[in-house]
Amino acid sequence: MERKRDLIAEGAASYSRWKDELKADPEYQRVYTEEAAKKELWLQMVEARTTAGLTQEQMAKKIGVSQAQVARIEKRGYDAYTLTTLRRYVQALGDEFALEVKVRHLSQEKQPEQALA
Repeated sequence: MERKRDLIAEGAASYSRWKDELKADPEYQRVYTEEAAKKELWLQMVEARTTAGLTQEQMAKKIGVSQAQVARIEKRGYDAYTLTTLRRYVQALGDEFALEVKVRHLSQEKQPEQALA
């Protein structure tokens, strides 16, 4: 009797191998991390603006640009931010919001903390 192939299990195993190969690729990890950061920033900006109760048009007036420019700044995948633009945007949100920029040394973050003697 011929054994039937489990195509679903084979597909799941194939997908799992492919995903593991991607995770092991440093270039993939770099691109993934960069894209995730871009997504995170635009989403934070939109959420902050709506939390502040501002429309894109109101934000545009506060920072001195067009509504179309605010839409572009808030667009998914946009990555041409300047630090000046980010500062102006966050200042326009009000005193309850702050801009944080961090430079981290990743290899030091992966080391366990040393106990003080």
